[in-house]
Amino acid sequence: MSWIIDKTFEFCYGHRVHTQTLNGEYAADLKCACRHLHGHEGKMQVFLTAPGLDRTGMITDFRHLEWLKKWINTYIDHQFIIDRNDPLFNQIVGQNTPLVPVYVPETDHIGGYHIDPDYYKNMSGPEQEYYEGFMVVDFVPTSEHLSAWMAELVEAKMKKLGVTVHHIDWWETPKSRSVFYRDGT
Repeated sequence: MSWIIDKTFEFCYGHRVHTQTLNGEYAADLKCACRHLHGHEGKMQVFLTAPGLDRTGMITDFRHLEWLKKWINTYIDHQFIIDRNDPLFNQIVGQNTPLVPVYVPETDHIGGYHIDPDYYKNMSGPEQEYYEGFMVVDFVPTSEHLSAWMAELVEAKMKKLGVTVHHIDWWETPKSRSVFYRDGT
């Protein structure tokens, strides 16, 4: 027997897919809108599994994912997720803008980067808010990569409980999602 539990998280985020190209055979309009700065009302479902149930008869308690809700609220919700290799990175974020790692709580796993708060501590208003609004990653933030990224982050934290990620559903819109299976199936 095996069990899977899941929890859903909702948030808003922005991104830019600087690598987008379209094949004219499948898309009549070759306008690459995802190359623009744009946002989504996103949703993520995290599916967890374990080799057996714990002493309480659960894979894990759903409250063991409270850390993830806080992490999402702090680092993804209303943030602009940008690839540090985006050719426009220096124009959007700023050349030589200092970055600091963002860790998965109570782990040494780096989940991405934020602009160093010391950089904008003497700023105020819109200028400060601008610099507070970035999550910098090392990949093109497509829904496929974002679902794999979240699987990696959740796995890094939950492995202490003997819990693994079965898969992650990342919804960019109510009609468009990607699914990442941890084992590649």
